[in-house]
Amino acid sequence: MSNQRSIGAIELSSVAVGYRVQDELLKAATVEIVIARTICSGKYLIVYTGGVSDVRSATDAGLRASGEAIIDHLILPTVHESVFPALTQSVVLNEKNPQALGVVESFSGVSIIAAADAAAKAADVQLFRIHVAMALGGKGFCLMTGTLADVTSGVATAADEVRKRGLLVNDVVIAQPSRELFAEYV
Repeated sequence: MSNQRSIGAIELSSVAVGYRVQDELLKAATVEIVIARTICSGKYLIVYTGGVSDVRSATDAGLRASGEAIIDHLILPTVHESVFPALTQSVVLNEKNPQALGVVESFSGVSIIAAADAAAKAADVQLFRIHVAMALGGKGFCLMTGTLADVTSGVATAADEVRKRGLLVNDVVIAQPSRELFAEYV
């Protein structure tokens, strides 16, 4: 993946419309697809990256093509660098005993991307997973670690971002989490 700093995402209620939207946004601008797939409960999610103006143009084209199938969308002009590795699940944790684990859960994939970005910008947390809507009934969640104070701040910021969209399921901060919670990431 290129080192682009902008990200766009569109979540749709229709798989068929999802393919049309993906085609339109790819034709409208020079963007690179990060995720484009069906997700739980029959939805379609497209996440893409590129320069700011390309992401804006692609999003505009995608929204025009989406009709009533649009569930949620976002444009993050300056996405935090930790979002891409967490989104593609390529983060390996080096900490032996993390001080805290933060979890934010949302009713949509798009909102959890915005939440993770907000957390990483607000606090010194390490995002290590952004899970968007697969095997979750269309929900998303993000995981972060760091000091208890930073994780508490990051989770609060992320939860506020999702709450603004009316899509917060829950948020949790676990102090001194069991090492086993991180087994697949260490």
